[in-house]
This record gives sequence, structure tokens and C-alpha cells, in this order.
Amino acid sequence: MSPHRTASARVVLLAGPSGSGKSSLAARAGLPVLRLDDFYKEGDDPTLPLVAGSSDIDWDSALSWDADAAVAAILELCRTGRTTVPVYSIATSSRVDTEELDIGRTQLFIAEGIFAADVVSRCEELGVLADALCLRGRPSTTFRRRLVRDLREGRKSVAFLLRRGWRLMRAERGIVCRQTALGAHPCAKAEALGRIANAAAGSTRPRTATADPSASVRPANTGR
Repeated sequence: MSPHRTASARVVLLAGPSGSGKSSLAARAGLPVLRLDDFYKEGDDPTLPLVAGSSDIDWDSALSWDADAAVAAILELCRTGRTTVPVYSIATSSRVDTEELDIGRTQLFIAEGIFAADVVSRCEELGVLADALCLRGRPSTTFRRRLVRDLREGRKSVAFLLRRGWRLMRAERGIVCRQTALGAHPCAKAEALGRIANAAAGSTRPRTATADPSASVRPANTGR
């Protein structure tokens, strides 16, 4: 049966660089939230990519993430209103549990994570996409917010977080450009909240301006 006929809920995909404020904005929107970062591969997965010229795992590459499992969870939520999702520990790079996510009769939910833009086209083809957004801001502000969060939560070693943070700050504009090329509308928080409210009211997704043709849509090699 066609997904267009069976889907009863739709999803807003919320992307953006690591530390851009996706989780806090999703919480402010007041809708059910699917955490896409819980679909990371585990640390012993042999397919995990490395940062070029380094022994560090590149957790900012879409190759470190299970897109198929994430899309399956999104589709199941849209069709049935519930799904089983992994609980992922970034500190240990492992899935430590599973939990049930139930959105009830809600007609709209948010799926947020740094790789959300990578599944825009698939969700659109399945007929479940309400909107796709990419939060953007000042790279220096994102750097500070990300570092404070990661240190507070003990996500990785201080040395790793500093190396990663510096790399991401320099790459941030390219990350936003790539996610825009994948179909996510780049915007600040106020506009994102407005578009989410419009989607909740049943408005059709506005067209996203054509991205810079030089932007690559290959898996990023630049967070969580």
C-alpha cells in the first residue's frame, strides 16, 4: 500500500551544526521529538569513518549514522503513532537500551539531529515530510555552546572535544550549505518556530531556495 495513503502523521526534520540549538528549540516547539542522534552506529562498528589524517572516529560524517533505521522509525511513527528507538550513550559510543516512543494522536512531530537533512528526500518520497529546517548562527557562538555542553555531559575527552570543536567551527558554513543543498531551509530559531507552527496548522511546506550548486551533498566529514 502506498505510504501516501497510510501515513496519518507528518514529520518536521530539524537539522543544523552540532551545538546550534536543535534540542532546545525542539523542546520549545511543544511537539513529540524523535532524537535522531540515537541512531549512531556503535563504537566497535568496522564501517565507522575516520577523520582524515587522524585516528579519531569522524562522528560528524553521515557514514557514522544508521539512516535506514532512522527512516524506518520515522515512517512507523507516521503510520502507527509509536515505535521502538535505541537509547544511545555518546560518552561510551554505544546503544545502552531501547525505549518506546508514542506520539499518540498528534499529527506532527519533530525529528532532530545533525544528519536530519540526509533523509529529507527519502521522507519527501514517502509522503511524510511537513518541513525540513537547518538552524544556523554564528560559528563562534555555536563553538562555545557545543563545548560547554559536551564538557558538562562528559561526552568525550577534553582533547578530543577541542580538536573536534575547532574543526567544526571552521567547517560550519560549509555544513549549513551542504544541509541546504539536501533540502533543509536555513534559518534562525524564530523563523524555525514559525515554520513549525505553520506546519502544525496544516500549511504546505514553503519552497526552499535553490542552494549554491557548488555545495556537496556527499556524507559530511566534518556533531553531535
